[in-house]
Amino acid sequence: MIVELVGGAEERPEVRVVHVDDLTRVVLALGEVTDEEADGLLREAGLGRLVDADTAVLDPAALRTAAEPGATAGDWADRWDALAASAADDGMLHVPVQSAAGA
Repeated sequence: MIVELVGGAEERPEVRVVHVDDLTRVVLALGEVTDEEADGLLREAGLGRLVDADTAVLDPAALRTAAEPGATAGDWADRWDALAASAADDGMLHVPVQSAAGA
């Protein structure tokens, strides 16, 4: 699953959750946004926050709410539960940050 923060000079940045059936990994992919914009967008969307340039923390419940409507795999809920069980002691998913071009 990829949480994309995309935008550009002519667009207002937005949050998109894509590849929702791929629960083997969760990454935050940044397009043309600054770290400050990325943090603000994640917080505004209720998904989490940017820790630093390499790591974000995402709220599993909020991410599920955003992702589940696009899920098509029959076992998605079970695989999601397994992924959510990997949340850190703080209850959040700690995910890597990468360029949207490399996602």
